[in-house]
Amino acid sequence: MIIDCHGHYTTAPSELTTYRDAQIAALKDPAQTPTRESLKISDDQIRDSLEGAQLKLQRERGSDLTIFSPRASTMSHHIGTESTSLEWTQICNDLIERCVGLYPKNFVGVCQLPQSPGAPLAGSVRELQRCADMGFIGANLNPDPSGGHWTAPPLTDKYWYPIYEKLVELDMPAMVHVSSSCNHNFHATGAHYINADTTAFMQFIQGDLFKDFPTLRLIIPHGGGAVPYHWGRYRGLAQDMKRPLLGEHVMKNVFFDTCVYHQPGIDLLLKVIDLSNILFGSEMVGAVRGIDPTTGQFYDDTKRYIDNSGLSDADKQRIFSQNALRVYPRLKARLAG
Repeated sequence: MIIDCHGHYTTAPSELTTYRDAQIAALKDPAQTPTRESLKISDDQIRDSLEGAQLKLQRERGSDLTIFSPRASTMSHHIGTESTSLEWTQICNDLIERCVGLYPKNFVGVCQLPQSPGAPLAGSVRELQRCADMGFIGANLNPDPSGGHWTAPPLTDKYWYPIYEKLVELDMPAMVHVSSSCNHNFHATGAHYINADTTAFMQFIQGDLFKDFPTLRLIIPHGGGAVPYHWGRYRGLAQDMKRPLLGEHVMKNVFFDTCVYHQPGIDLLLKVIDLSNILFGSEMVGAVRGIDPTTGQFYDDTKRYIDNSGLSDADKQRIFSQNALRVYPRLKARLAG
């Protein structure tokens, strides 16, 4: 079985964008405030949006199940207030539930959280529970709800503990995933995403989060950002700061995906990071959608890179499915049922 741990509903029907535009316009003109009932998306529209995209690519590329969440770039927690974010989040999560209901063998849900800059996390805890009750198996956690200005405390700060406590209680992991960047210095997917991945890892080195939450599991996407490429730097910094070895201090709780879009990058990831810490992911249809002219293949066909990596069949299966079933125990229970 091949489980893709990183998929977003990037192809949602245009009615969802229309609703969001109206919600944002209402921040200046409350008369334009849309109602949830005004958002009309049929099951056939959902099918059409998936059949020509994610499902088509699953079949063509040979994956079986995608861990599916709302589009990361449109979480946009910096827009509006906490109530704005809650409304938008619940709409997006409910749409994911409908996708899973229509294609239960192809998708399983991961939720967006209604974060907002400076807001307490009680609302996110409630939404996490609501989504767990709907069958979701994890969450996306935005370490920078300000959208590129980094006004939130580090992920090791006690501010975040209500979320971690709930994740541990529910035995659910979180993917540390930022949203769009409103800081024009940082391109969203080319800079902001990779910066956030790298920043999160460094924060984990500097803190003692996993002493307080020894069973917490966090996935850093996009191959861990700059971390595998600069592994000696992070090992050395940890050593200079008198932190424990990374294998004990961080890597029992932190995992990377394979959303790295060329063979040498995947080969480096597999060589540097213990295979038990790597989950297969593609982020299709996502940040990079084109064809690599040097190979003639899609950049985001990451299964091809694992297939060509030289790993044994047993090690490939660890990455393709076994690690995901360990990190997402609710998925393992669902498949067993």
